[in-house]
Order: sequence, then C-alpha cells, then structure tokens
Amino acid sequence: MTTAASMSVCLIGVGAMGEAILAGLASARPDPESIVIIDAHRDRGQAMASTYGVTLASDLQQAVTGVGCVVVAVKPHDVVTILESIAGQLAADTVVVSIAAGVTEQTLRDHLRADQPVVRVMPNTAALVGEAMSAMSSSGPGAAPALAKARVVLESIGRVIEVDEQQMDAVTALSGTGPAYVMYVAEAMIDAGVLLGLPRAQATELVSQTLFGSAKLLVQSGDHPTLLKERVTSPGGTTIAALATLEDRAVKAGIVAAVKACFQRSADMTTQPDPIRSDDSC
Repeated sequence: MTTAASMSVCLIGVGAMGEAILAGLASARPDPESIVIIDAHRDRGQAMASTYGVTLASDLQQAVTGVGCVVVAVKPHDVVTILESIAGQLAADTVVVSIAAGVTEQTLRDHLRADQPVVRVMPNTAALVGEAMSAMSSSGPGAAPALAKARVVLESIGRVIEVDEQQMDAVTALSGTGPAYVMYVAEAMIDAGVLLGLPRAQATELVSQTLFGSAKLLVQSGDHPTLLKERVTSPGGTTIAALATLEDRAVKAGIVAAVKACFQRSADMTTQPDPIRSDDSC
C-alpha cells in the first residue's frame, strides 16, 4: 500500500501553499530528503530545502525523474509551461496533481501524454496549520490509483474528499475561499469587542478560541449547526437578541450571496477560452 512515507514526490513550486504541502509531507516520513522540490526562485528553494531537509533539484527534468507523484503548485498562468517541460520525462504511472484554480483536468491532459494520470485539487489555506479541507477529482482510466496517490499527499495537510470535477467551482466557493469568510467574521467580532472596551489582544484571543472551539464542536458532535445554535439560545435571552439583529441585517443572505458570487467567478475562470492565463486565484 502506498503511504506518505513510501511514495516518492516532487513538488514544483514552494510558495505558501506549496510549503504547507511540503511541511506535511516532510513530517510524515523518516527520510525527507526523498522529497524533491524545485522553485522558480532559487533562493526560496534553497531556504525550503534547508528548513525541511528535502532535496532541491537543479532543473525540472531532473526533479520529476522516477517519482510517483508530481504536485504542481504554481500560479495558473504558469501551469502549461511546466507541463510541457516535464511531459516527456514522466513515467507512465506518475500522477500529476494540480492545485491551480481554474485549470481543468482536460487542460492538464492536453499538455501531457494522453494516458498520463492527472488529479485536480482545490485545497485551502488551513493547510498551513495541517487542517486543510481539500477536494480532488479525476476521471478516465487509472483514476482510482491516481486518486489514491493524491490522497496520500493531501492527507498530510488535513482532510480530503473526492468530488466530480463539475463540482469544483462549488468547492472553490465554499471551502477554497471559506477561510476568507471566517476571517471576515473574526475581524468583525474582534472590532466589536474593541468597541465595547476590550483591549484588542484580549478580544482577539476570545474570538480566536471561540471560533476554534465552535468549529471543533461542529465537527466532533456531528450535529446540525441549527441544533447547536438552539442549545445556547434561551427565550428572551442575550443570544436571541443578537441573532435577531443578524437576521434583521440579512447577514445569512449576504453570506449566501458571497458564496454564489465566488462560484460564478470560479466558473468564469474555468470556462474562459484560456483560463490559465489569468493571474486570479481563489
């Protein structure tokens, strides 16, 4: 069985998300030097190699030779150039995993050998603390083993689910961009605490732990959020007064509208004649 400690991996691009994946992989194996990385910025690559004890390749062809999985963690507009540079060097069973927003499975296949296994992934920035929510998709021959290899990588940074590719825009709108919504709410709550006289440091600690604990409760209890909300909402109490104000201000409707707007933008990026030329990301 393929495990995080046994599969050879090449990581192309070690920016913020690339480093998060690298950190997860490196911590999951006794020989991190078996992980190969390469980055357009040589200084960045050297720093990451030194920090995590991994191998820094001198060129793309060397980087991908003989590995079981190649993770492409570059900007969408750089993906095609990368794929065309490595296509002839990949083994037939090497899985190419892309985390680039808007780059479809078909785009990946168009610039690799027709039978090269590919997986499209949408992670989120919680990968930086090992708590990512990632969704992956792959279709066609070889999809099952390709997804199994991708899962090995993604589970090193958090949780992962399989979806149909047609659901990727919804995933982008919900979990891919989700951390930004949470930070928006956190910022508002902290500012409210300061307005009410709390020092900002204390307000930040109160809000951060409240969000963390609430999320953990939601995950571990398995209960619907409505039920969890009702448990702390007493008749005529403080919580119902606050919730009534949120309803009056149409906060829930605003969040739904924001997610729908993100979904539409993601769909537009995916269906552009040349989506990979966009510098946009989630």
